[in-house]
Amino acid sequence: MLRDRNLIPLSRQHQHALVLCVRIDRASPIGEADLAVWQAEIAQLFQSEIGIHFAAEEQVLFPAARKFMELAFLVDELLEDHVALRGFFVNADVHHLSVTDLSTFGQRLSAHIRKEERQLFERLQDAACTCRKRAAPSRPM
Repeated sequence: MLRDRNLIPLSRQHQHALVLCVRIDRASPIGEADLAVWQAEIAQLFQSEIGIHFAAEEQVLFPAARKFMELAFLVDELLEDHVALRGFFVNADVHHLSVTDLSTFGQRLSAHIRKEERQLFERLQDAACTCRKRAAPSRPM
């Protein structure tokens, strides 16, 4: 399904974050000597893009999705993901991620993004389309 134009900026940001996840995965096993560089990059990405991205989802997208009862549980899961992921970002910022944490972070962020893209965005677009069809006045023949 083509992305609704309102979701395209979020999808592009997802692509940027997925690149990081792929890089972490391909660099594994990551040695202790490289850990500080990875943590600095993760903290910088949160500060420059992901923090703003999370805020947009939490303030605009998730409340819009919650209007559809069938999406409420998914929104709750995604909010829980945001809390957990923020913990990783905070730990990266203060250089408290272990090598294992870094791998877990990459997997968790990737899974979260895929859940938003494949489940939330798709289902939200379907639900909104269905609502628009129901709301459209019928034309007499």
